[in-house]
Amino acid sequence: MRTIYTSEAPEAIGPYVQGVVVNNMFYSSGQIPLTKDMELAGESVEEQTHQVMQNVKAILAEAGSSLEQVVKTMVFIKDMNDFPVINEIYGEYFSEHQPARSCVEVARLPKDVLIEVEVIALVKE
Repeated sequence: MRTIYTSEAPEAIGPYVQGVVVNNMFYSSGQIPLTKDMELAGESVEEQTHQVMQNVKAILAEAGSSLEQVVKTMVFIKDMNDFPVINEIYGEYFSEHQPARSCVEVARLPKDVLIEVEVIALVKE
């Protein structure tokens, strides 16, 4: 098992890591819209969704993977009314390659953010 860390994404805010690679699979921890400097990316769901996806991309790159290698995403959102906006932005990152996905509304997310995303991806070996 290999632990993944990049300074291009926010540090973990608890006793966990940004992600791990086991064999040729990458598993991320949930990514919230903090910048690499640990600042909230913005108040809007648009700003927060873009930041989360940028964090995911950075961690995937460190793991030796990419968005094109993602096989499954789990999206947690604070308000299902934001789904159309989130879905549109998500589609900018997953246009040609579209992984399996779950999306659920949750009561609350860390730091009271509006979105959190986890991914599972293949790692190029």
